[in-house]
Amino acid sequence: QPGFLRMYQFAFQENEIKLLTAEIERLKNFGCLGVSPSLEGLRDENAKLKYRLNFLKKSLQEERSKSVKSMININSCLQEIFGAAIQAAYPDLENPPLVVTPSQQPKFGDYQCNSAMGISQILLKTREQKVIPREIAEKIAKNIPANECIEKVEIAGPGFINVHLRKDFVSKQLSSLLINGVQLPAVGKRKKVVVDFSSPNIAKEMHVGHLRSTIIGESMCRLFEFAGHDVLRLNHLGDWGTQFGMLIAHLQDKFPDYLTVSPPIGDLQAFYKESKRRFDTEEEFKKRAYQCVVLLQSKNPDFIKAWNLICDVSRKEFQKIYNCLDITIIERGESFYHEMMKDIVKEFEDKGFVQVDDGRKIVFVPGFPVPLTIMKSDGGYTYDTSDLAALKHRLCEEKGDILIYVVDSGQSVHLQTVFAAGQMIGWYDPKVTRVAHAAFGVVLGEDKKKFKTRSGDTVRLIDLLEEGLKRAMDKLKDKERDKVLTPEELKAAQTSVAFGCIKYADLSHNRLNDYVFSFDKMLDDRGNTAAYLLYAFTRIRAIARLANIDEQMLRKAAREEVLVLDHEKEWKLGKCILRFPEILQKILEDLLLHTLCDYLYELATTFTEFYDSCYCVEKDRQTGQIVKVNMWRLLLCEATATVMAKGFDILGIKPVQKM
Repeated sequence: QPGFLRMYQFAFQENEIKLLTAEIERLKNFGCLGVSPSLEGLRDENAKLKYRLNFLKKSLQEERSKSVKSMININSCLQEIFGAAIQAAYPDLENPPLVVTPSQQPKFGDYQCNSAMGISQILLKTREQKVIPREIAEKIAKNIPANECIEKVEIAGPGFINVHLRKDFVSKQLSSLLINGVQLPAVGKRKKVVVDFSSPNIAKEMHVGHLRSTIIGESMCRLFEFAGHDVLRLNHLGDWGTQFGMLIAHLQDKFPDYLTVSPPIGDLQAFYKESKRRFDTEEEFKKRAYQCVVLLQSKNPDFIKAWNLICDVSRKEFQKIYNCLDITIIERGESFYHEMMKDIVKEFEDKGFVQVDDGRKIVFVPGFPVPLTIMKSDGGYTYDTSDLAALKHRLCEEKGDILIYVVDSGQSVHLQTVFAAGQMIGWYDPKVTRVAHAAFGVVLGEDKKKFKTRSGDTVRLIDLLEEGLKRAMDKLKDKERDKVLTPEELKAAQTSVAFGCIKYADLSHNRLNDYVFSFDKMLDDRGNTAAYLLYAFTRIRAIARLANIDEQMLRKAAREEVLVLDHEKEWKLGKCILRFPEILQKILEDLLLHTLCDYLYELATTFTEFYDSCYCVEKDRQTGQIVKVNMWRLLLCEATATVMAKGFDILGIKPVQKM
């Protein structure tokens, strides 16, 4: 983070540059200028020093440039400042609590440091010293180092330290945001992040149950990419297994010339149901289905072609969904790991973890009552085997630093067992590599039961999206938007509202909980909905346009104008805008995207308070002519819209200029 640590880094690098420069001068004086062949070793040393010097200068320049352009995480900066103050006040205290949070009320300042109470408890427990928290807070306050962000601190109540930020500091950060755009502070080492999400099954249509994994996973990928990490988006398709035996056998019967003429499988769901009915009722068909599985797994070319034909039909249907929801993902199904499974079984056997139970090969993992079955009694592999193979490949071949599985809560025990098995066998150390299950609850209907059609069937995802488009258009026509927008603008608003509302309704709920799917609620343009936020965004963007201020004029003003934050609503909005990096940092840690939705709603409502109290454009009451443009307030509008746009982008929502 920018702040003291970065300043120390700059100082260290500058000092090294000085030392290297002096060393090069010393070598020059010694005669090492590449003239004498007898000084070859010194020439090499000189070249190395010059290379190191140039590298340091360049990296320092890049770091400074990145640091200046990035938004500052104010909470992190304050934690560094208070961390240094606590260290100075209590140098012998190991791992003292460091608690800095935004204040809930203006009378308590802008941020609060609430560490004094925790330190008081530690001193009592470890040293039997009874020190009242207020005294500790005063001692911390006296040791706050010089910094550019704190105006003053006040001790309140039993030992809260209320922090008031400097207005010129906040104004400067807002100007930097307007000039450089929304950029997160440097994340340190760029990490490889592997996200497993969506993951439907071949030959089955995507249903409402796949909605959450797809939407949550996409947003997580966008967030980690924005934070500067290298993200691999994986679709762990169910594209292998015994069900393909019955599908291929049914394909052979229904389309016997499938090898030469592409079979017109229109409805793959119906095709799957037909083959399943035959599998359950026809003994001969069942035997042939098992034979097809064996031939498929032995890579018989005709059966591989049949398998590919079935997979291709599904892929096309899945892609329609992904296009609607603007999802980018790489297919890497269970079949990708098939060849690795034999080695997985051998590795667990070689390390003595395998037990044989009634012909099955199983692995017990400490702390988990149900073992993993890595080989069935007939020699076949299981989901446990393929999940272990996928885990190892992502850790050892992809070199993932962070692995995130966006899978429903029902798979929690299974995934935790697989992760623990990977740790047990030595594939990763959880202190070094993060392997997380981003679990989520189910989608409920308005009757609070599992979301189904009236006939009791699972809701097809494509039907849900089409219904969303229809309802969004009805809503826009109710508001008579079709009378003021062009057909192209109306179509853009329809897709923005429909898909934006479906995504936001999901993401605005804590993913760990079940949520009720309601088109009426998600399309309501009041409250914490995408409809409200999209409308607020278009309204903000229109303010400058209606004042005849274009982007070029705003950019010029951002460089020249000082953002005045004298009005309490200007100050409140300015601080709210700058909390964006700390919100995203929290989500990078806990993977709970509803925090971003709550923040965007807070930002929109804070903007409304500002706009209602502070004139951005002043007009003559009689003529309606613009008499004054308060440019610093228009810049606050622009900063709000810029942050909202980036928030929408992370959530996968596409705003429009006119709605």
